[in-house]
Amino acid sequence: MRNMTGHTCGSCGRPHEDLPLSYRTAAPAHWTDDLADDPNSELTADLCVISGRHFFVQGNLEIPIVGGDEVFTWGVWVSLSPDSFARTTDLWDEPGRESERPYFGWLSTELAGYPVSTLNLKTNVHTRPVGRKPYVEVEPTDHPLAVEQRTGITMARVQQLAELLLHGIRS
Repeated sequence: MRNMTGHTCGSCGRPHEDLPLSYRTAAPAHWTDDLADDPNSELTADLCVISGRHFFVQGNLEIPIVGGDEVFTWGVWVSLSPDSFARTTDLWDEPGRESERPYFGWLSTELAGYPVSTLNLKTNVHTRPVGRKPYVEVEPTDHPLAVEQRTGITMARVQQLAELLLHGIRS
């Protein structure tokens, strides 16, 4: 994903060449390092199974940036039912898979920068063409993440998130 013009960091005071427009988490919130040795658990860049009973897919939760054509993207994990996960994996390399109906899922990523937890928000996971991560749509509620996905965020909010995620600074 393309980055916007640089910014002066509110944390270190130095200019940064690019303002990141995407952040991705490596695993669902429920994943722990000891699961790597569990034969019934697996974590890849796109899919995750925990103890053969919990199933996750990574997707892009996109938020429009007000006043432009760019989007800010959270790379998030969503839990799927066993049937939806099986269907997702069956169609993983199939052209035309984007015509699939959306799958219901629970957001399984805790995102920084929100005053209330983002875990377990209801979502719809929209399959995209082969090679593209699914689009994650948060249920339209009054949760700040859902509001941002509907109404967009400013570049000042993008900078605030960058400073929080890169330096741990809350503005």
